[in-house]
Amino acid sequence: MQTRTLERSLVIPAAPDTVWALVGGFATLADWHPHVPPATLEDGADPEVPGAVRVFTRDGAVVARELLLDRDPAARRYRYTLLDPLALPVEEYVATLAVAPHPEGAELRWSAVYRAPDALVPRVEAGFGDGVYATGLDAVRERLTSTR
Repeated sequence: MQTRTLERSLVIPAAPDTVWALVGGFATLADWHPHVPPATLEDGADPEVPGAVRVFTRDGAVVARELLLDRDPAARRYRYTLLDPLALPVEEYVATLAVAPHPEGAELRWSAVYRAPDALVPRVEAGFGDGVYATGLDAVRERLTSTR
């Protein structure tokens, strides 16, 4: 298996701190992502402290567990790893959600490094890259630029 990278990003015409305020909480992914179920935290963990594990369930079954590796509010970034790769059999999956200044506002970037066989890469790109990452980024842009 080879090491792979997965990345989706977009520019949002909003201040980086405004974008980070929406996406920067490890336990609040479901607040802004339209296809992610609410997460619970194992053992009452503090969702902003490395070591916290968020658990996603659907219809009573665990669909993902993710461990917060580090969180840096000053840099507007957090990293996490997938613990029980139930959706796709990938290994060493480490993802980063980050917000950076951009001349037009803020760049929101969701990326991951992982190991998987060649045959699995199209499913990861479609499932995580398009289905999770791109959908989430688009939802943030819509929410922050909507004139409702």
